[in-house]
Amino acid sequence: MKKILSILLLLTAAIAWGQSKKPYAVVDVSAAYLRAKPDYESPLETQALMGSVMEVLDSSSYWLKVRLLEPDYTAWVNRLQVTRMDPRELQEYRRLEKVVCGPRYAQVYAEPTDKGPVICDLVRGDVLVLVRGRLAARKHGFRRVALPSGQFGWVKNCALLAPKDLKGTAQSVVDEALSYLGTPYLWGGSCVKGFDCSGLVRQCYFMAGILLPRNASEQLRCGDPVDVSRVLSGDFSTLAPGDLLFFGNRETGRVSHVAIYAGDGHIVHSSMVVRYNSLLNEAPDYYENAWRLLYGKRIFCDNPSMKGITFLRDYPYYADR
Repeated sequence: MKKILSILLLLTAAIAWGQSKKPYAVVDVSAAYLRAKPDYESPLETQALMGSVMEVLDSSSYWLKVRLLEPDYTAWVNRLQVTRMDPRELQEYRRLEKVVCGPRYAQVYAEPTDKGPVICDLVRGDVLVLVRGRLAARKHGFRRVALPSGQFGWVKNCALLAPKDLKGTAQSVVDEALSYLGTPYLWGGSCVKGFDCSGLVRQCYFMAGILLPRNASEQLRCGDPVDVSRVLSGDFSTLAPGDLLFFGNRETGRVSHVAIYAGDGHIVHSSMVVRYNSLLNEAPDYYENAWRLLYGKRIFCDNPSMKGITFLRDYPYYADR
């Protein structure tokens, strides 16, 4: 019995040593749930879509403490939601051609048919590897893909987008936001399964080819300032669709909410649900906290300040080879 126990201890140590040589991880599920502490009852900090790259900082039981590389965010994730990689494996993963899930929801199938077994679900914005070479194939409207773990599967061709094709406009950001109307609010949510206010903004800009920071306070540092001093009096002449409007404490200037300006005095934002509200006090769909408007920022403009902004085409783990 003592000999068996010794062998088990040696195996456990060997596995731990091997994992320590894999200091990176890539999300291998449609949306990983990152928490403040290694506990399911701990608050949800954010979500990370499939293909998101992170650095492993620590571990506890079946939890990993990780730092997302984009956006820069530290939290805990269940180890079964990611695939561990060493620097060489991560470099190889970086070089592989990627595709992005386009529909709000999709699935990866074990065979090129939607009648067969499902490997996993997908959500809009997930990043997969497109299989090329001798293993590549197209059958019955499906393309062969690989998850970050290396597991092969099949996705409907019409559900896949090339990262280079995510070149949106300010109006496309608004249209993206409007497509999520009615989606429930979720603290820490940043995918179609549920959004908080800044998670909605990040998702809409991601699908336009721009990677914004995760939180509203960080998003405030992006883009060019927009004058909002006359907005609450009904003058929207300084605003343009796609602008970010920030709300919060008017005494301290602390931001607690962000919305996307949709034009005609209206915003789209995640507040209880993703909703469409007016900034005009007399309007029937008036946003009850509009009076807390503090700042405006424009991401799309002729000479934008690119501080805090990364283009999807330049991010090495998503960019085309």
